[in-house]
Order: sequence, then C-alpha cells, then structure tokens
Amino acid sequence: MTSDKRRLQPRKQPRQVRAELTRQRILTAAAHVFTEYGYAAGTTNRIAERARISIGSLYQYYPNKDAILVELLVRHLDAGVSGLARGEETGPPGSLEEVVRLYVRTAIENHHDDPQLLRVMMEQAPRSHTLLEKISRYEQERVAYLRELFDRHPQVRVGDTETAARLAVSTVELVVHQLIAAPDPIDIPRFENELVAMLTRYLTATG
Repeated sequence: MTSDKRRLQPRKQPRQVRAELTRQRILTAAAHVFTEYGYAAGTTNRIAERARISIGSLYQYYPNKDAILVELLVRHLDAGVSGLARGEETGPPGSLEEVVRLYVRTAIENHHDDPQLLRVMMEQAPRSHTLLEKISRYEQERVAYLRELFDRHPQVRVGDTETAARLAVSTVELVVHQLIAAPDPIDIPRFENELVAMLTRYLTATG
C-alpha cells in the first residue's frame, strides 16, 4: 500500500510561486496530451514537451503519468464540490425544480469543459486507496446535501429521503458522465431539461 501511495502522489508540493506555476503548466499540458493522444500514448515525454520543460523537471514534481492523471481527477472532484458550494452561497432556490436544476447544472458544467479528458480520467485513472476515499467522501457530501434539501422542501413526496438522495446523486453522476463524455455530442440544454424533469417527477410523485 505504501509503495502504491507513493507511486500515485506528487513528489513535492510547491512552496514558491514559480514552482506552483510549473506544476500548473505540467497539469495543463497533461490535460491536452491525454485528450489528444489518449492515456496509453500520453507519455511523460510528450507532457514535458508540451509543458516546455525537461523530463527531469517533470519528474521532480510527479513520479509518473499515473500520478499526474490522479491529480487531474482530484482537481475535477474538488471543482465539483466548489461549484456546489457557490450555489449554496447564493441561497436556497425556491421551487423543487430549481433545487434539482442547480444540482444538475453544476454537474454538467463540471463535466462539460473537456469530455475527452473526462473519459480518460474516469475510465483509466489508477484507483489508489486515497483517491477511492476522496470519491467516497465526495459522494457522501452530495447525498447529505440533497437529503437535507429534500427533508426541508414541501414539494418532496418521497418517503425515504436518504434513498432518494442517493438515487439522485448516482443518477446525475452516471448519466452526466456517460452522455457528456460520449463520442456523439448531446444537446446540453435539452439534456438538462429532461434530466431535471425526470428527477422532479420522481421526487414529487405520490403513491
């Protein structure tokens, strides 16, 4: 476990602005390389070349491309959490449809920037124990967030809000990932509307 953890972690955390900028260049370059070449052909040499640094400099920050891909996935998860937090800061939406739309739109926006990179991250990123724990916490936070909203909202009719929250989180994450990352493009506004309508009908159904 220890060797696996070291293999998938950055080698050093930048303390100076210049070092942080170099790490950002590596991550940005890696995102482009993985998108263009895929994971198998997205070598550290190609990443270093795209970042305009030596391969030795890259290895000062990351031991291999697995660690780079894991960090890209972690940042993707963190962006999703931040997006939900920004929505909370604006205050709770009014209708249940607005509650669901905020959640769905946040998920779509977090997945829509680079669907090809998203496919690589989700399907090929190594699953370290630390990363699996982070994904689990990420899901638990979303379930808790939606359950609290469902418990308080007068339009919600489902009896088991815990199960409803888990279903909503799983449905949105899986469907958004699959359709946004699919090779054939989908009409985003129509997709958002249909997913919001489906979840809203489920949550407000009686009997």
